[in-house]
Amino acid sequence: SGLSTEAEREREREASHTHIHTDPDQTHSRCPVPALGPHRSHFGPRTGLGPLSLSLSLPHSLSPGTPTSARAAGLSLTASQPAPPLPSPPRRPRVRKLLLVEAAGVFMLRSGVTSESSPQEDGSYHKAASSSSLSLSPSPQQTPQHNHNHLKKRQRAEEPLECVVSDMAEEGQHKKANFSALVGHTNGLTKSATLTGKPGTSKKLVIKNFKDKPKLPDNYTQDTWQKLHEAVGAIQRSTSIKYNLEELYQAVENLCSYKVSPTLYKQLRQACEDHVKAQIHQFREYPFFTILVLFLKKINKCWLDHCRQMIMIRSIFLFLDRTYVLQSSMLPSIWDMGLELFRTHIINDRIVQSKTIDGILLLIERERTGEAVDRSLIRSLLSMLCDLQVYQESFEHRFLEETNHLYAAEGQTLMQEREVPEYLHHVNKRLEEESDRVITYLDQSTQKRLVACVEKQLLGEHLTAILQKGLDNLLDENRVADLTLLYQLFSRVKGGLQVLLQHWSEYIKTFGTTIVVNPEKDKTMVQELLDFKDKVDHVIDVCFIKNEKFINTMKEAFETFINKRPNKPAELIAKYVDSKLRAGNKEATDEELERMLDKIMIIFRFIHGKDVFEAFYKKDLAKRLLVGKSASVDAEKSMLSKLKHECGAAFTSKLEGMFKDMELSKDIMVHFKQYVQNHNDPSKIDLTVNILTMGYWPTYIPMEVHLPAEMVKLQEIFKIFYLGKHSGRKLQWQPTLGHSVLKAEFKEGKKELQVSLFQTLVLLMFNEGDEFSVEEIKTATGIEDGELKRTLQSLACGKARVLNKAPKGKDVEDGDKIIFNDDFKHKLFRIKINQIQMKETVEEQTSTTERVFQDRQYQIDAAIVRIMKMRKTLSHNLLVSELYNQLKFPVKPGDLKKRIESLIDRDYMERDKDNANQYHYVA
Repeated sequence: SGLSTEAEREREREASHTHIHTDPDQTHSRCPVPALGPHRSHFGPRTGLGPLSLSLSLPHSLSPGTPTSARAAGLSLTASQPAPPLPSPPRRPRVRKLLLVEAAGVFMLRSGVTSESSPQEDGSYHKAASSSSLSLSPSPQQTPQHNHNHLKKRQRAEEPLECVVSDMAEEGQHKKANFSALVGHTNGLTKSATLTGKPGTSKKLVIKNFKDKPKLPDNYTQDTWQKLHEAVGAIQRSTSIKYNLEELYQAVENLCSYKVSPTLYKQLRQACEDHVKAQIHQFREYPFFTILVLFLKKINKCWLDHCRQMIMIRSIFLFLDRTYVLQSSMLPSIWDMGLELFRTHIINDRIVQSKTIDGILLLIERERTGEAVDRSLIRSLLSMLCDLQVYQESFEHRFLEETNHLYAAEGQTLMQEREVPEYLHHVNKRLEEESDRVITYLDQSTQKRLVACVEKQLLGEHLTAILQKGLDNLLDENRVADLTLLYQLFSRVKGGLQVLLQHWSEYIKTFGTTIVVNPEKDKTMVQELLDFKDKVDHVIDVCFIKNEKFINTMKEAFETFINKRPNKPAELIAKYVDSKLRAGNKEATDEELERMLDKIMIIFRFIHGKDVFEAFYKKDLAKRLLVGKSASVDAEKSMLSKLKHECGAAFTSKLEGMFKDMELSKDIMVHFKQYVQNHNDPSKIDLTVNILTMGYWPTYIPMEVHLPAEMVKLQEIFKIFYLGKHSGRKLQWQPTLGHSVLKAEFKEGKKELQVSLFQTLVLLMFNEGDEFSVEEIKTATGIEDGELKRTLQSLACGKARVLNKAPKGKDVEDGDKIIFNDDFKHKLFRIKINQIQMKETVEEQTSTTERVFQDRQYQIDAAIVRIMKMRKTLSHNLLVSELYNQLKFPVKPGDLKKRIESLIDRDYMERDKDNANQYHYVA
């Protein structure tokens, strides 16, 4: 239909039977300009918000009776009467395209029809895609006439669209309807009307192109750019804009529709560039060092104003940004263009950049020294550098250098001035501060290198110095919190845990050696080892988070220092267990005793000479079993079970045999009592005998003493009884292990005394008299001198003094007189008089150790024969290596050589005639 006046369009509307429905109740309001904030699209490929497109295909004909609507476009057409079908020229199928564009708060619905290519005036071909635009957001003050005027302007600016609706009916009539008025809308979206037809009619919707493309008025481009230039200038000067933003947006769209986009983009860029260039002079002459914060605030204000201006400018030129710029891959978006101009002309200026970076670094340095600074200002400036893509090259490199120098100097100074715990807390505080700095205003990309810099200068350069200066004190004082912090900090530094591991091992070895090697600490050695083990376990669990490497290092260190003194720790551990398992030990409950035994077994695992432990443990166990001093049979068997689990059945076979002997002895005594009763030879003495298998029990030195006739008689009766059942065996009495109960009469009354056999022999002498000399007692009893003095001391100098000594004193001498104490008093009826335990003499310890060595020789001999029997021929070095693998106790190469020579002498093996280092097994 081409361009038409308002009157012509009104007449066409009246002539048409097609009605446009509007909603009189709908209120209209101008949509506000959206605040499009700065985005960082420039970090990646340039991205523009392109228009959303929606295509709708309409058929050439609609079936009769079917309501027709174009709701996808928000536009409804209704035909009042059927019309005959219009002849249509043959052409390609048309596709109706619906295009929704958001620009400066104005929503428009654009509808175009694609057709075959047609030649243009310039000889080029393009798709005849004309568009008819409907403005959907008029202000409340706009009248329908204003809407028509506005639409008329739009039609002049764009290629018009002829819209023809043909209804096919029986009468063959047809009507043409041209829609150019607004329909009712809601929130910028067109309110739908309906297209209806009578039943039995067919309808066809045909959309035709304008025949001629409308032309722009003269000087339209220059006048429009002048308006736009004035608007851009007003935005840059922060003054009011004379023109309506919707009108400005429409002007940009009109220019872009008529191929003026390249010129418009260049003009806009030049206007922005001129404004940015004018800003640089105010910063070059600014007195930076006198008013630091004001300079930075001025830069920051200039940046924020520039961002606000570019947002407003982009909202006006949004159509240009989303069409021409988006399709041109070489051009930056309007926002990116603004960033580029600001970066080129202001931030990349050598003087301005230097002052800005120096100012930011100075503020950060002040904050590190404890001063309060404007963190929001720093955050805004650093965000500016990130947006302008100069953060790393202009700021980060210098910032990390300054940080490196600062903390290098600080680390050197504080390591000399402060103690290790205080220094560690300072390092942790600095790390927290820098992490907070990254969160508050630094870019995330800086975090890794910044933290690494702090860790290197405050920790990495001083690892060894920190540990040498303070680790021992922290461990000695058991400062768990500081040790935890130490581990956490060292775990952050590469190689930190390895250095800590080495010093941890050295500390354990040094501290443990002082416990083991010093003979003065023998009495408390085992308890100190247990306490030390508990402490390091607690440190590993709490401070070192149960790190496997620290656990294994601790075990290796314990094994190293505990074997620096051969045999003695094993002996003392056996005696410590004996002290805990005796009947007199009431320090612990059964649960506590069990936990203590578990701890003992942990220490026991570190010992190489476990056979030494076995020898002393067996000796002490024998005393507990024979004298009845064992605290608990369950505890004894529990310890035996632990040893068996740790060392195997062979290790505990003899110990288990001792328990079997005690059980068999009980059965034998039951039969012996029956035997005595059957022989009608009752005795006033109740005899109990323990039969010990010599191979299971420790070796005891026989001691001849003078027993009373009644005892000798009972021994003979038992000997006859036992040998009658077990012929071929030999019995050897051990008086040193015997004990008895005596009935005694004092002035206060009768008492029962529970005493050893030696004490019994001494007390029985006082049935013959009230006073004897030490020599007389020795002659009468036959007890060895040292044992006799300990016996007399227990009777005359202990708590229960049934005898008196003249002269008085704690020790018994050869010339002393021993007198019966007839005035003895005690609240108990049965009194146990403990034998003063003989302190193990050096000779006894030596003899026990020698027995262990003798057993070791047998084990070495057996191992050599076993290896040679299997290998037949072996060199000396290989034989020694194999022996070290098989033997479970430490042995010197010289001792192995002696055993090999012994076996050669005894014809178990022989040397090779040609090679002296080669051995052959002799079958």
